Amino acid sequence: MASGISATPQCLEEFQTLKLGKKTKYIIYRISDDAKEIVVEKTSDSASYDDFIADLPEAACRWAVYDFEFEKEGEGKRNKICFFSWSPDDAKIKDKMLFASSKDALRRSLVGVALEIQGTDFSEVSHESILEKAQRGR
Repeated sequence: MASGISATPQCLEEFQTLKLGKKTKYIIYRISDDAKEIVVEKTSDSASYDDFIADLPEAACRWAVYDFEFEKEGEGKRNKICFFSWSPDDAKIKDKMLFASSKDALRRSLVGVALEIQGTDFSEVSHESILEKAQRGR
């Protein structure tokens, strides 16, 4: 069931910058304080995956897009744009439900995402876990 919350134009603009410009490394999205729209919380050009993980709150839901770069044996460097649904176990149930029902409003507007990652704890979004999924192509 959809929540009626929609993404702001800035959400798509920042995604296009990441996808086409390759300057932005990741974007973190959240629901606005008045729960009416999806907004950009942060963009970063840091190439450190650890910085990205540190920006995911321990007890609050977020969505994120990360330009994941990795080496594929015999094929050289590859990039996959990953969409993260971050819904940690410690987040409030009401927030989890609102994020789950609002995800499609954001996800459908982000054309060009190669991988979709669901995370409820940091082990599910570890670099090793994402690398494995990226190399498999799912």
